[in-house]
Amino acid sequence: MSGQQRENIFPTRMALTNTKLRLKGAQTGHSLLAKKRDALTTRFRAILRKVDEAKRKMGRVMQLASFSLAEVTYATGDISYLVQEQAKSASFKVKAKQENVSGVVLPAFEVDRVAGSDFNLTGLGRGGQQVLRSKEVYAKAVETLVELASLQTAFMILDEVIRATNRRVNAIEHVVIPRLENTIKYIMSELDEMDREEFFRLKKVQGKKKRDAEAADKLLKAKADAAAAVPEELEDINFEGGGGGGDLLSSKDEDVIF
Repeated sequence: MSGQQRENIFPTRMALTNTKLRLKGAQTGHSLLAKKRDALTTRFRAILRKVDEAKRKMGRVMQLASFSLAEVTYATGDISYLVQEQAKSASFKVKAKQENVSGVVLPAFEVDRVAGSDFNLTGLGRGGQQVLRSKEVYAKAVETLVELASLQTAFMILDEVIRATNRRVNAIEHVVIPRLENTIKYIMSELDEMDREEFFRLKKVQGKKKRDAEAADKLLKAKADAAAAVPEELEDINFEGGGGGGDLLSSKDEDVIF
């Protein structure tokens, strides 16, 4: 029933112009949101591939790290207390930066490895090579873990933004634009009906004026005919005076003597 919905608006030409402008704005917004959705979807798929690769890499790196730790434990025994004694400060620091993708800010994490924090004395007695190899493997594991955390965060943010953008695009495409189009059709139909009524009214008014003009012409003609018939009747009248003449101006009365 969404195709039959329209806005409650008084059908005027100004309302028609405003509705057409709103429709054009909605179409422009739909186009921009669709382009934004496509760009975000492309980046989302690229991040998804990177997440998959990072997870596979993480599994292999953690497997190697576990084996290297087992080799160190076999060669030198437990070295956890030595690591705790020599670890005065963190050897890895995570820096955060931001990346803008079509108006969406995505956080990105980078690993900053601090120099001079190596465990130089660890494994000095025996198993030094295994300790160094295990240290490098765990360093790669930390870097891979930070990369995976960055990708996972961007993945979740993009997933939410794409969902919201899809909802907006669908709302504009299936609700807003059809409603405005139906409103424009309604206004145009009402204006056409008003034009037809106005044309019919004008025809009736012109017909009445024509009939009134014809009646007035007939009345004037009748009056003119009546006015023309009166002198003829007066000429036919014969006035009989004392001398028997019919013309009063040519006749002359006898003098009266007192």
